[in-house]
Amino acid sequence: MAIFLTGLTGYLGSYLTAHFLRAGQEVTALVRASDADAARGRIWKSLQLHLSAEEVAAALSEDRLRFVRGDLRQARFGLGATPYQRLVDEHDTVVHAAASLNRRSSRVCFDVNLRGGLTVIQLAQAIQARGGLRRYGHVSTVAIAGQRERQVVGEDEALDWARSDYDPYARTKKFGEHLVDELLGPEASVVIGRPSIVLGDSRFPETTQFEMVRAFVGLGRVPVLPFDPELRLDIVPANFVAEAFAKLVLAESPQHRRYHLSAGESAPTFREVTDALAEAGQARKPLYLPRLGGPAARALKAASNLRQVPALSKGAALMDVFWPYLEWDVVFDNSRVVSETGVAPARFPDYCAGLYRFAREGGFRYPYLPLPAVVGDLDTGDWVSGGGTGRAGCGRGGASPEQSAAPASRARALPLAKGGA
Repeated sequence: MAIFLTGLTGYLGSYLTAHFLRAGQEVTALVRASDADAARGRIWKSLQLHLSAEEVAAALSEDRLRFVRGDLRQARFGLGATPYQRLVDEHDTVVHAAASLNRRSSRVCFDVNLRGGLTVIQLAQAIQARGGLRRYGHVSTVAIAGQRERQVVGEDEALDWARSDYDPYARTKKFGEHLVDELLGPEASVVIGRPSIVLGDSRFPETTQFEMVRAFVGLGRVPVLPFDPELRLDIVPANFVAEAFAKLVLAESPQHRRYHLSAGESAPTFREVTDALAEAGQARKPLYLPRLGGPAARALKAASNLRQVPALSKGAALMDVFWPYLEWDVVFDNSRVVSETGVAPARFPDYCAGLYRFAREGGFRYPYLPLPAVVGDLDTGDWVSGGGTGRAGCGRGGASPEQSAAPASRARALPLAKGGA
């Protein structure tokens, strides 16, 4: 496959990029950057959780990883007609993993998730028109299921237009799926993956994504939780999401169009998670008082609007946007993806303590390494600029996420596959 991918510099995008590279695929990534040096810097920052500097440099120099500087919010990504046509002519797979997760701003979500999503679909349409679209992969979310309580939801019943949504993110992702269906049609080979709550990696404690982790650590530190301890939390590790979704994208003939990348019936309860933290010595077991749920939600809403106390307002706003997903007690059936890919998610209680410790001890920051000379000194540029000696005269570049990835300190033992597939 020749894969065009958005979202390389995002959390899941970096995982998917590393996975595709390990599977021997060629990836061209859309990267927003002022120049080629800045693009290489963003690529290294994103991929260092998964690959060593030598592996990133090899992928770039061998044209297995290339980058196009552009913006999905602009028509044709801001590219001229000729370079855009080269994207159309030289790719057979499009994977759209870029998104805004802003749950409070309708403007931002509509701009990125809908207007940007349409730009990506239009590229897929152009490839489809020449008869060359092998697969369109679309990263969505289980949040498209709307407001529900105490259910197990299957893929085909999740998208219900009669239900209200919790936030702009969920609403725009729902319409994003609708755009894919309407504009690419049933004849296109489409895989839509819907991750549930993505927290950490089941193989190691490091993470580069801290928004939801901050909420998790915050809940772990309070002595009283206003929830029913038997509420289920559909949480999955990023490595499961990327491995399962990449397998579906690369599969010869996926059996379905939509897949929940979720914990399903094995989703843990609040009590299981807090017990795991207590057993690991990371937190004390809390007192559960479900009757405080309503007052706590209202207090968070009020505190999130206290602009005169920025620290309190920011923390409350973070908890406020995630609150519905903590108390809805809804899990998403994952039997499709498990049976079809053979990949099942690790349970959050089995790895949550390491993630909790890493986040707290590191101050919710990943210790990024500076751009190494082996990557920074490469004579690689935009794929569309003609620099380098790639196939069809394309320049070399880089982009997006993983399967058997590991932090940079461990990546040397995991050599990348070479060549196309």
